Amino acid sequence: MQTRRGVVAGLLSTMAAAGGAAAGGAAPVWAAPVLGGRPKPRPFGDQVAPDLIAAAGLGGAISYLAIEGRTGAVVAAHNMDEAMAPASVTKAVTSLYALARLGADHRFKTRVLAVGQLRGSVLEGDLILAGGGDPTLNTDRLGDLAAVLAKMGLRQITGQFYYYEAALPYHRAIANDQPEHVGYNPSLSGLILNFNRAHFVWTKASDGWQGEMNAEGQRYNPPLRGIGVSIVAREAPLFIYDDRDLQESWSVAAASLGKGGSRWLPVRHPGRYAGEVFQSLCAIHGIRLPDVSELRALHNEGQVLAEDRSPPLVDLLKDMMRYSTNITAEAIGLATSGQSSLAQSAQMMTTWVRARFAVNAVFADHSGLGPGSRITARDMVKILSEAALTPNAPKLFDLMRAMAVAEVGDPNIMTFAKSGTLNFVSGLAGYLRKSDQKSLVFAIFSNDMARRDAVPIAARERPDGAAAWTKRARKMQRALIAHWAKTHF
Repeated sequence: MQTRRGVVAGLLSTMAAAGGAAAGGAAPVWAAPVLGGRPKPRPFGDQVAPDLIAAAGLGGAISYLAIEGRTGAVVAAHNMDEAMAPASVTKAVTSLYALARLGADHRFKTRVLAVGQLRGSVLEGDLILAGGGDPTLNTDRLGDLAAVLAKMGLRQITGQFYYYEAALPYHRAIANDQPEHVGYNPSLSGLILNFNRAHFVWTKASDGWQGEMNAEGQRYNPPLRGIGVSIVAREAPLFIYDDRDLQESWSVAAASLGKGGSRWLPVRHPGRYAGEVFQSLCAIHGIRLPDVSELRALHNEGQVLAEDRSPPLVDLLKDMMRYSTNITAEAIGLATSGQSSLAQSAQMMTTWVRARFAVNAVFADHSGLGPGSRITARDMVKILSEAALTPNAPKLFDLMRAMAVAEVGDPNIMTFAKSGTLNFVSGLAGYLRKSDQKSLVFAIFSNDMARRDAVPIAARERPDGAAAWTKRARKMQRALIAHWAKTHF
């Protein structure tokens, strides 16, 4: 008797099973003969899906595949072998990779180390803020580390104060084809604070503008000295960045600021940023530290004075999948691979995915922010389908955002999926479920790469036409899913 795993593997590796019928007794999607090892597609008997594609008016390429979750039978397919940019759908693969290598209970540690003797209120030696690659460390948790030092009686040190960020390799940005000022493309290192972003706040007064940079938390809000901002009278560009002598500074066009507001800007020297914030937080607790310097290697770790531990990996992944935080994906991917560069780390994940799921996907990073990743709808569905069968591991659909399919009118029909969006790139992949016995596994990708590549880098935060294009792509995705739910369930 052939197992369901065998059915899925057979259908997705060759799609040569002539008996694989679409839901509702429709004609088979695929039919013999198989040409050159690939199935020859037959035209849709149901014209609803092609009409939905035409109505979206997206241009470029569109591909999708949906299979029946229990048997692996094909429900719908369109251009499923075309390699597409997955955008943040990549994070679903990164989650599987990290869970397999690190385990669901893995935690990242941020430590405060003492090299020397603590005598009364004085550390006779050096203090080190040592990052462990935690992508979720924030100002409040850093403040709690300072509070631990204060509680033990520390008030000053005689040596140097260092930050250590080499637990993960430094990258100035995740992707090189994004505007300088976007907060979703910060620097990477082993010491990450507030997703490596600084908070810019501005207000308009009668005599002009006031702006400041801080490391805002819920309980602490220290101002920043190492990152400055000036508001100048100009129309464009919106932001100009400079970091001479490691002093980060932003110049902002006043014409775009309105009456006041705030936004998070990326940090390019994350270790120094975290060290400066920790120095300020220690001062709040009565601890005097000298200005921070970089420590490139931990030759002597000394004594652990305080330690912060992240939530378990599975919880980090849930938040990453929900909020699609790029730096979380990259930090977790780098920690999983142990490689010395993002390119090498992505290659290792690619190697793992190909070996684990027998697919031909290529990943250029762990978040999908960069332009180089490619995967077919066939391969994405195979990964999702096989992942659902992995014993003794968290199920991927439990990490994904659950949403009702409103168009169907049945509250029991839900999607568990990861979306992905870049300019003129949209993807959605996951599970459509009514019960364990009624489920679909699907992937939908839309790419207009020529239109995306034509947008100048400086304009890629909100290029003309991108928001409307994405809205149409998402509408098409919802319509396809609703159509499959109505015909299958």
